[in-house]
Amino acid sequence: MSEVYATRRSRLRERCNAAGTAAALISRPANVRYLAGAAPQGAALLLGKREDLLVCAGPPDDRPAEGRPGENLRLHVLPSPGGDTAVAAADLAAAQGAEALAVEEHDLTVTRYRAVSSVAAGLRLVDLGGAVEQLRVVKDEEEISCLRIGAEIADQALGELLESILVGRTERHLALELERRLVDHGADGPAFPTSVATGPNSGRPGHPPTDRRVEEGDFLSVCLGATYRGYRCEIGRTFVIGTSPADWQIELYDLVFAAQRAGRESLAPGTAYRDVDRAARQVLDSAGYAQGLPPRTGHGVGLEIDEDPQLAPAAMGKLDACVPVTVEPGVHLPGRGGVRIDDTLVVRPEADGGPELLTITTKELLAL
Repeated sequence: MSEVYATRRSRLRERCNAAGTAAALISRPANVRYLAGAAPQGAALLLGKREDLLVCAGPPDDRPAEGRPGENLRLHVLPSPGGDTAVAAADLAAAQGAEALAVEEHDLTVTRYRAVSSVAAGLRLVDLGGAVEQLRVVKDEEEISCLRIGAEIADQALGELLESILVGRTERHLALELERRLVDHGADGPAFPTSVATGPNSGRPGHPPTDRRVEEGDFLSVCLGATYRGYRCEIGRTFVIGTSPADWQIELYDLVFAAQRAGRESLAPGTAYRDVDRAARQVLDSAGYAQGLPPRTGHGVGLEIDEDPQLAPAAMGKLDACVPVTVEPGVHLPGRGGVRIDDTLVVRPEADGGPELLTITTKELLAL
């Protein structure tokens, strides 16, 4: 993997050189990990004029969740605690003879940006923008393998929960149990705070679990994700508690399922981001649910749970092969509840079988 990280840094350096900068300071943790193989707490990465350095506040540990720096990347550990790695990296860039330094302005606070400017007064600071995030959009097969394993873990955790008794248990209790099961099955941890929503709460995106207890006749919507070697995926499903769903529950579920299927089937290299959103949204719009829909149908996943691309009405750009995304339409009816169905998929060309579904828990409306 050391060669992979070195290649990624070379690609970024080419962009920097084209923009007239010989050095770059990477401070956003996910970007540091993408380029270095690890992102110890507070670390910064210097793409230097003469040498690349991973600047750390202290010696990195060997926890798998933190990653492991590439072997051909030298570590620079601050001599005393309390120092700022970004400031130290800027100082090292100046010492290497750089005249300009590209920085991630969207990540640095104003205070930190001023500190970087003051320590390297002779450096001209320029904005790197989202250059690293753009490189991260298309994943290699090693990255996709990590996402695939994370999806398997999430499927396992959810499947085990569905085999247990749910009536009378609180949303909060179920969420905590799911997160424990993720770790038990090998995840670094949850990819994001697990959402469990019952009854009138169901179908709300990102609903924080409460002490409401599961009751007979409830919709139960669950959204969880696993982190594996830093890569994050997600899955969302909706179920009915009891022996037979009500007619309105069946109708609403079938509608959201049709919208989700339309979004999934539209995933192909060259498809506009907004067209994926439109494919799912128009199914819900035509049934009279235009108001109150989520602002987007899905998003990219990877080292962060919410990455580019954004599958939204005004999003610009087109899908490439090997881009993992979520497709997660939903409808929430105030006071009654709702349905969300969420999968993580990888965009593949038709010749390779079309979109690869990573999260495979059934989307049949189960009565639990």
